[in-house]
Amino acid sequence: MSPRNDPSVEDAYESAPSELVAEVLEGELFLSPRPARPHANVHINLGMLLGRPFKFGQDGPGGWVLLAEPQLHLGPRPDKVAPDLAGWRRERLPRAVGGPEAPAHYELPPDWGCEIFSRRTRHRDQGVKQRIYAREGVRHLWHVDPLTRTIELFRLGPDGWSAPECFTGAQGLVRIEPFDAIALDLALVWSE
Repeated sequence: MSPRNDPSVEDAYESAPSELVAEVLEGELFLSPRPARPHANVHINLGMLLGRPFKFGQDGPGGWVLLAEPQLHLGPRPDKVAPDLAGWRRERLPRAVGGPEAPAHYELPPDWGCEIFSRRTRHRDQGVKQRIYAREGVRHLWHVDPLTRTIELFRLGPDGWSAPECFTGAQGLVRIEPFDAIALDLALVWSE
């Protein structure tokens, strides 16, 4: 039988202050402050740039459910992960019903995850969270660094994550899987 999270960890997770981001990763509780301006800026920019063509299908193919900071409960323990952004192909995650039936968390791993680095979370994003995403079959993962203005794309294959493909702020228009149906203007990703 798989190990479960210790009840004291679950209690601490449930009682975490709302001004902190709480996650339980491989049985350990992590609390992080809300992100600073560079992180928050890139977060909203990516959401807007991807939402129009992929969520709403305006000037793009549509077909995606995109969520900011969804609460994911993944695996038997479960790991309680809060990616900065996540996306599911619409056929895998049908439209949510509003009201009390709307889920508080999702147990279905996303097709795409995006972690935006901050000083406090970089090590966790590149380590334990990336391992969890691989274990759960997340096909594409972006690591976004607002300070170095880079996006690293990881693809999940039979042998684990591919070597990252790196896109930098100086490249202008780029196509990054799984959203390569449109060109993403990196200058807009970093703009304030």
